[in-house]
Order: sequence, then structure tokens, then C-alpha cells
Amino acid sequence: MTLHVRGVVLPDDEVRDLYLVGDRVTLRPVAGAETVADGGYVLPGLVDAHCHIGIARGGTPISGLDEARALATIDRDAGVLAIRDAGSPYPYPQLDDDPDMPRLRRAGRHVAPPRRYLRDIGVEVAAEDLPGEAARQAAAGNGWVKLVGDWIDRGTGDLAPAWDPADMAAAVKAAHEAGARVAVHTFAEESVAALVRAGVDSVEHGTGLSDDDIAEMARRGTALVPTMINIATFGDIAARADGKFPTYATHMRALGDRFPSVVAAAYEAGVPIYVGTDAGGGINHGLAAEEMLRLHAVAGMPALDVLRAGSWGAREWLGFPGLVEGGLADLVVYDSDPRRDLRVLAAPRRIILRGRVVA
Repeated sequence: MTLHVRGVVLPDDEVRDLYLVGDRVTLRPVAGAETVADGGYVLPGLVDAHCHIGIARGGTPISGLDEARALATIDRDAGVLAIRDAGSPYPYPQLDDDPDMPRLRRAGRHVAPPRRYLRDIGVEVAAEDLPGEAARQAAAGNGWVKLVGDWIDRGTGDLAPAWDPADMAAAVKAAHEAGARVAVHTFAEESVAALVRAGVDSVEHGTGLSDDDIAEMARRGTALVPTMINIATFGDIAARADGKFPTYATHMRALGDRFPSVVAAAYEAGVPIYVGTDAGGGINHGLAAEEMLRLHAVAGMPALDVLRAGSWGAREWLGFPGLVEGGLADLVVYDSDPRRDLRVLAAPRRIILRGRVVA
């Protein structure tokens, strides 16, 4: 069945008639198409570019495919129709082409340092094994590898790089040679500086970015996925660490406090920024709209650029064509203009995924 949608299509700001023939968009009229939305504002499906469908609430691996489907469905029903899973301890390639699931770009497991990361989440490797493991995880995902660039070092009581810069650079090179892009988890200053210069494709969180790092990211086209919802938890993390690791706690508070200015500086420098919530573990699914509000209200990004970061721009970055001739039939319809009030993103009128109405 062919579906018909009419409304103000963003970002072009033009009233258009979209015809959804199977999984594709055409702008050419199709006789007999069923009108499922007439009026309102139409966005290409939203994106959560840092999500963990394979991690259950509390930070443990999910139990199976049914749980993966349930978590992805929460995001889908909030209008998120494309997800980049930034590391999963549970493989679920069966969902890549599931017609009921958002579009998926997946990393394999987190590549993490020995005995310094979340239990049962990452594959823990010594420095000499990093390039080989990066290549293996490239094969396990469908386009991305996730490196853990830093974590707390309990010996020193503070954040520290996961491996030496040269070893991390070798892992990035191996992943690229295997055909994958590299996302890196990083909080601290030293590690993010080294990894940006090693050529990672996206910095996740990035609380330790300096002005020089930001300039280098802009020069290289390296993306930032700030996960501001996650960074808002740094105060709680610090409070739990105060007694045993006071240096780490102080560091985390300082990183959290400066982060809005970091994101603002990255935006002003022209760094590509995309919406990601870090859902899975400690963050609930379905919060992409809240992350977008934070980018606007806390980091000062203009509403139109926030929409780009969470819709058409992020989809293009992940390789999912938008609402153009021959593009993918994923869209969300809102009653009022989200450019004027981003809060409308929390209340979609119609959600269409792969040419089918899902909500």
C-alpha cells in the first residue's frame, strides 16, 4: 500500500506531498495512495546516535532478542527511527532488517582496558592485542567500532587513558582498515587530545576537550556526540566516589560543570554535533527529545541546528537518506513547528517507519 503525507517538510520549509511506496519516498503523485497525515510539520525520523540496546537497566547485558526489541521499541515510539548502538555486549544482527525496528548502525562490544571497565560489558584487551581486537569488533558490528579511551584508574584514584596514545592510534588504524568508523568514549583531557589526533570519527561525551582539540576536530570533521543527559549525572557519580576517590570526584564535578561551554565552543567552531542519549545502563530509552532540549537550553545551540543534529543531519551521517526522491520512508509528523518550540518533539502526531504507520 502507498501512503500519502502532506505537510511542511523540514528542513526545506516547503509544503510538500510525500508518497511512501514501500520503504521509499517519491514526490511524484501515486493514484490511490492513502492519506495518513494532512497538515503539520514533517521531519525525517529522529536519531539517537549514542544508544545501547544491548545493555539492560542497571548496566548488565540484556537477556536476549526480545529485550533488545523492547528497548528499541521504546525509542521508536518516541520518534527515533535510526539508532547507532555505541557498543553492545549482546549481538543482535537479526534486528538489522527487522521491519518493526529503527534503522541500526552497530558497533560490536566495547574494546576496553583490562580490569578497568564495567563488568561484563566490554571485551578487555592488552595493548598488544588492540589492533586485532579492533578488526574483530569491526566485523561484529555493521559499520562502527567502540573504543573506551579512558576510565578511572583505581591505583592513581583518577581518570586515566586506557592505553598509550600510540597503541590507541594503532587500534583506530586497524578499525579503519577493516572498513569501520571509530567512536571513542572519553571523559578526560589527555585521552581525548590523543584520540582526536589519532583520527577517531566521533568523540562520545568529550568533557575534557580543550579549545585546541575542538579546533582539530573542526579541521578533521570529527563529530561530537555530547550525551548531555549522561553528563548531568556526573554530580551523582562524584558523590558516590567522594569517600574513596576524592581526586576523581573533584575531577568529575569540574568536567561536568564546564561541559555546556565545551559543547557551545564546539558548535561555534563548526564541529559536527549529533544527538545521543547514552540510553542503556543508567539512562532510560526514549529520551532523544530531552537531549535535544538540553542542547538548545543548556549549550545554546539554535533550534534549527538542534533539529539537524537529531534528524536529517544525523541520518545523513549514518548513511540513511532523508525525505528526498528515492529516500527512506521514515518520518515523524508534529502538530506545530518544532523550530519555534522544541518541546513539541515529545508529542509526535504520526510516526512512520519503513513506509508503515507505527504510531
